[in-house]
Amino acid sequence: MPYYKRRRILKYYPFILILLTFLVSGCAKKIPHFLAPEFEKRGVRLVAVLPVSNQSKNMEASILFRDKVLEAIYFKGYPKIPLNVIDEKLSKMYKDYQQPSVESVSPGSVGELLGVDAVLYVTLKECDTSFVLLYATTSVSATFDLRSARTNDSLWSTKYSVTERNFEITKERLRMKSFQVFEPAMQEILKKVMQTLPEGPDG
Repeated sequence: MPYYKRRRILKYYPFILILLTFLVSGCAKKIPHFLAPEFEKRGVRLVAVLPVSNQSKNMEASILFRDKVLEAIYFKGYPKIPLNVIDEKLSKMYKDYQQPSVESVSPGSVGELLGVDAVLYVTLKECDTSFVLLYATTSVSATFDLRSARTNDSLWSTKYSVTERNFEITKERLRMKSFQVFEPAMQEILKKVMQTLPEGPDG
């Protein structure tokens, strides 16, 4: 390459770097969320993942999603509390513990029962597929609210949704492909929301 062309490229090199930096930061932008001030000083170590409150038509989805939430929390550095231990304690106190809310199953009472620092409330708002001829739209959306077991205050909250569209040559193939979308969509939601949750003590 001629010397004058190399000089011209080097002249614009800083501007190219700045442009690339903006592009990368734009791609890595976190989703909107709430995080309590000085979260790291709140002493959040043990987190109880409550049963997922299911508002979708997919009755089995909440069980699968809860398992994935527990794994995601664990990989963020928060010790894993077995779900059966949580359910055993809650079932003795609450008849509707499988559809918990902050009002019906308070963070303070869960803290006393399990000795945890925080309680995670997850709601599966959507996990459904609609079909029109050989075209299908699958929507999965969820909200997350981490509450202090000492003060009941929200420490972190966010929400995210994923929509997948599929087209196939037969209804049977379309239903099979749409069913296979649910799990990757859940993983995508958790990947995004966990970017906004601070690392745990073991992270």
